[in-house]
Amino acid sequence: MATKTAGRKTNPGDGPGTTSGYWLLKSEPDVFSWSDLVAKGEMGEPWTGVRNYQARNYMRAMNVGDRGFFYHSNEGREAVGILEVIAAAHPDQTDDTGKWECVDVKAVVPLAKPVSLDAIKANPKLAGMVLTTNSRLSVQPVAAQEWAEICRMGGVKAR
Repeated sequence: MATKTAGRKTNPGDGPGTTSGYWLLKSEPDVFSWSDLVAKGEMGEPWTGVRNYQARNYMRAMNVGDRGFFYHSNEGREAVGILEVIAAAHPDQTDDTGKWECVDVKAVVPLAKPVSLDAIKANPKLAGMVLTTNSRLSVQPVAAQEWAEICRMGGVKAR
């Protein structure tokens, strides 16, 4: 059950970082890449196909205006851009069961330098990041200090 805390939705038991307003969303680039999201423009795209309860709950905790890293999984394994949540959690149209939800996102800015998983794992400031402790989770929270560090590594100004 989602609750409101200081204007931000949280889910009991989600752990640290879920209220920072920063996220990491993974996609296999041969299925849907950063370039694909950029091509969608201001209309953005629903982040469909998530079939993990924890990842779904994280999407439920997202607010319009939250930012996230677009992460290429499998091929590349690197954060390549920053996206913005443009629609809160709603039913995923690719789900026939009615239990899965998605958010809509749009591309904001590419990282000047993609930040690889190896670089993230090598940085002691990111040792506790969900990406390093639960790398299989496709939607995950990012703490504010982790956000700032990856933005620095990627050559973009943190917001």
